[in-house]
Amino acid sequence: MKLAIIGDFRPDNLTHTGTDLALQQAAQKAGIPLDPEWIPTDKINERFDGIVTDYDGFLIAPGSPYADMKAVLRIIRYARENSKPTLGTCGGFQHMVIEFARNVLRIADAEHAEHDPYASRLVINPLSCNLKGDPLEITITEEDTLVFRVCGTHRLTGRYYCNFGLNTDYQQQIDDTGFRVVGIDATKEARILELEGHPFYVATLFIPQMNSTADRPHPLITAFLRAGNQRR
Repeated sequence: MKLAIIGDFRPDNLTHTGTDLALQQAAQKAGIPLDPEWIPTDKINERFDGIVTDYDGFLIAPGSPYADMKAVLRIIRYARENSKPTLGTCGGFQHMVIEFARNVLRIADAEHAEHDPYASRLVINPLSCNLKGDPLEITITEEDTLVFRVCGTHRLTGRYYCNFGLNTDYQQQIDDTGFRVVGIDATKEARILELEGHPFYVATLFIPQMNSTADRPHPLITAFLRAGNQRR
């Protein structure tokens, strides 16, 4: 499986090195041949045709703000519209929400507070509390979902490294339009989203890579790699 990791890799970023390790461990445990490559966001547009043709899946990485936000949104839109297996974590979650709001909900000025804190339509806004480094419980609310089938439980613990999340003013609208809110925290705010009718299009505000080990790879990571491997 050829995997494009969409993000601006920094060797001093624990979530980036943790992503590499988690992918390697999950692929080895599942017996999936994995060929991953980090794609710098400022190189996406010049390589776009090759990226969407050559890779079997996209992991939209943590670590925003991205060098080229518009290019990331372009890749996300392609993945959503063309059934390309996609997992977005932390910043990936946030930008998958922005893309959906702009191109499905037709909120053309949907914005991210990290990118433009004074925008009038902040679909991604600051969280009410800082979640950086915190492990928190997530409830999977629906059993008729890929996420529940993969995880096999109503309760997960996720580790967060972010200050931004889905503005609750838009949460119901997004869910009603098919990007289902399938995981929530104790305050009932969205922590996992899953796109209806897509083979694998999942966004998590927490970073499952950081809860993944060689002995127990995170089930979402393994399921994502299996979905991509089936695309080969």
